[in-house]
Amino acid sequence: MSNIPWQDKPENSKDVMWRYSENPIIDRYAIPSSNSVFNSAVVPYGDGFAGVFRCDNKAVQMNIFAGFSKDGIHWDINHEPIEMKAGNTEMIDSDYKYDPRVVFIEDRYWITWCNGYNGPTIGIGYTFDFKEFFQCENAFLPFNRNGVLFPQKINGKYAMLSRPSDNGHTPFGDIYISYSPDMKYWGEHRCVMKASHFEDSAWQCTKIGAGPIPILTDEGWLMLYHGVINTCNGFRYSMGAAILDTNEPDKVKYRTQPYLLAPAELYEQVGDVGNVVFPCAALHDTKEDRLAVYYGAADTVVAMAFGKLSEVIEFTKNNSL
Repeated sequence: MSNIPWQDKPENSKDVMWRYSENPIIDRYAIPSSNSVFNSAVVPYGDGFAGVFRCDNKAVQMNIFAGFSKDGIHWDINHEPIEMKAGNTEMIDSDYKYDPRVVFIEDRYWITWCNGYNGPTIGIGYTFDFKEFFQCENAFLPFNRNGVLFPQKINGKYAMLSRPSDNGHTPFGDIYISYSPDMKYWGEHRCVMKASHFEDSAWQCTKIGAGPIPILTDEGWLMLYHGVINTCNGFRYSMGAAILDTNEPDKVKYRTQPYLLAPAELYEQVGDVGNVVFPCAALHDTKEDRLAVYYGAADTVVAMAFGKLSEVIEFTKNNSL
C-alpha cells in the first residue's frame, strides 16, 4: 500500500531505522479516561487505517479500545473500551486486556491480546468493521503473553507466536509457535527462538517476545521482536529483527545481534515504566520499500519509527547472531 505514514531519513542519520520527528504520535491523555495509551496495533482499513489501542485508565485498569485514522498518525480513539460478544465460545470472561495485535486473515480482522483469565493468557477475537467484536476461546492456559498471528495459513493451519511466562513481570521468556485448524484448538507447540547469552547479545539476554505481525519477504518471514536486559536500573526493552523460514517458521535463518532501536529519547526513557521500546504493529509497502513501525514508549505513549524494508532485511542478514 502506498499511503502508509512515512518520513525520510534525516541527513545525518546512519541508523537502519529512524524515529518520526513528531513523536510521540499518541499522548497518554488521548481520551478522557486514560492514564496512558501505548502498545497498540494498527492495520489498513478502508481508505485509511483502524487500530486497537491499549488504554490504561486512571485506576490503571487495562483495556483495549478501537480507533480510526485517515493518515495513520492522527487518531480518533473511542472513549469506551471494546465490548466483546460471544464468538466461538460463550466463555468470554476477562479480568483485563492489554498489548493487542491485529491482522487481516481471509475475511476478517483477528485481534490477539494478553487476556486476564486467572492470570495472563492469549485472548483471541475478531471483527469485520472495528465496531462489533467477537471474543473466542483463549488460545492457551495461563501463563502466556505476546500472542502474534501470522497473516496467512502455513501448511493449511493458522499459526501464532507466543511467549510462555509466569504470573508476574516475567524475568524470563522465549518465543514459541503454535498451530490451529480452526482458531479454537491450538497445539504442535515448537520453540522458535530463545533469549540470547549475555556475552553474545546482552540487550536480549533476559527475555524476548514477538512484536508486529510477521511480514512475508523473499528471504522468509521478517519478525520484529522486543528483547530485554535486566539492568541495575530494571528491565530495558529494545527492538530487533529475525527472519524465519517461510514454510517452517520455527527455524530461524537470521537474527540481529545489535538492536534496531533502543530507548534513547526522553519519551522512551521516562514514563510509567522507563526505558521501553515495545513494537506492536508495522505497515509496509514493498513497492516503495517502506516500513513503518508503531511502538509503545515507556509504557506511556505511542511512537513511530521508519526504515527501508530492504535495508532492515540486509541488516538482519549481515549482523546475525
